[in-house]
Amino acid sequence: MPIDNARTVRGALAGATAASVWALQQPLDKRVFESSYDDVELLGKAVTRGSAWPIVGLVLHLQNGALFGAVYANAVPRARARVPGIACGAAAGLAEHVGLWPAGRLTDRFHPARRELPRLTGNRRAFWQATWRHALFGVLLGELERRLNPATPVSVQPAAPTAASSNGHGSLEHAALGTS
Repeated sequence: MPIDNARTVRGALAGATAASVWALQQPLDKRVFESSYDDVELLGKAVTRGSAWPIVGLVLHLQNGALFGAVYANAVPRARARVPGIACGAAAGLAEHVGLWPAGRLTDRFHPARRELPRLTGNRRAFWQATWRHALFGVLLGELERRLNPATPVSVQPAAPTAASSNGHGSLEHAALGTS
């Protein structure tokens, strides 16, 4: 299936926008879930331990959202014909969460700032916090992408010619099935 560059860019824009809302609401969900888990911090401190980690982390977070949105925009058109954009987006966001959450063990063990970050393995508050974040991201991505990328027109197949045999009496298949 060929990749539509305009669809991809609009999907990336939707993903970056959804990721920015995620990042903006993190201070609130950290209070609600009573968990200091912060994706921007996790990403930023993986690259730098200096005072630039918030900016680096935010850039990486938005970049990840844009990449996810670009892939989503090219993967979802067929599914969106049967399922609303919000549901497709939420499913994609939650699938990413469930698929990547086990990698928290690697973060707990190998992240350069692991002693400064909350432990993720077995951390139920952080798990549900991340579930909320991915659901929010997915819903926003699904709706924004739906609005930015119009539905792909369904290709219309030309009507099959009336089946007829060379003697003009039709085909045996159509007679047996009762179709004309």
